[in-house]
Amino acid sequence: MKKLLLIDANSIIHRSFHALPPLTAPDGKPSGAIYGLGSILLKLWREERPDYAAALFDRPEPTFRDEKYAEYKAQRPPTADELVSQLIEAHKLFEAFGIKTFEKAGYEADDLIATLAEKFKGVPDLQVRILTGDRDTLQMVEGDKLVVQTFNKGVSDTTIYNEAAVIKKYGIAPKQMVDYKALVGDSSDNIKGVPGVGPKTALELIKRFGTVKEMYERIDEDPKLKERFGAFKKDAELSEMLVTLERHAPIEIPAIAALAPTQGTDGAAAYFEKMGFATLLKRLIMPGADEKPEPKARPKAAAKQHNAQTSLF
Repeated sequence: MKKLLLIDANSIIHRSFHALPPLTAPDGKPSGAIYGLGSILLKLWREERPDYAAALFDRPEPTFRDEKYAEYKAQRPPTADELVSQLIEAHKLFEAFGIKTFEKAGYEADDLIATLAEKFKGVPDLQVRILTGDRDTLQMVEGDKLVVQTFNKGVSDTTIYNEAAVIKKYGIAPKQMVDYKALVGDSSDNIKGVPGVGPKTALELIKRFGTVKEMYERIDEDPKLKERFGAFKKDAELSEMLVTLERHAPIEIPAIAALAPTQGTDGAAAYFEKMGFATLLKRLIMPGADEKPEPKARPKAAAKQHNAQTSLF
């Protein structure tokens, strides 16, 4: 099967930013997260280069979720300036690999991923793989045709979740991940869920009713259940709306052929050289090169730290 790789750019760049020391490029700009992203892309290109790929970004503007719920992600601190600059710079790295990028004000990267996945999941002999730093897109998984590859620890250890793997890990089908989060909430996004429902209770309710909607349609059948959770129907509905990915975001989607990477490794080589990523450049032009980790970056006050890089793989 051919492969379409949908890259959750923001989550991977955030992960790389926190996994690596504060590296700098020759021009003095922060580059640790870019180095991490470049290392991940290089590993993918060397091991199983995708036939098609796209990178999806968040935008700084409020989303439709913020309009519905003002407290959405309100607990998160502002993004550090040194990370913002690398989120912007990452577009150039994707361009060097010949990967198209997409973003849309009012929507999150996950919504754009869901939109492209929905568009192309029916293409014959094509597997859609989502590469992400979190598990919000597990709700999209379908059989072996639409899978999620996510990180376990750091940025080198990953797991691929097909439908069977999701059921084995979480005890529910991928499409029920929405119902699960609607009940338990999601503290990372400041989504409250239903008061009094923890993971164990949520699984019991989902296995009994299948969906949150069905649970509230039948809640009169169980007086005890109605007494505990009957008053929180609107809370559950709000949480469900917030965690459900938008599969029809208003973005212009090209034909699948337009997502074929447009460059070989020449563009990546030039970019690595410009950024001072000597280790990545060596790995690119000499696939069998030793990949032992280099020393960690020295403090910013130290001189000549530009080429201090840590291998992620």
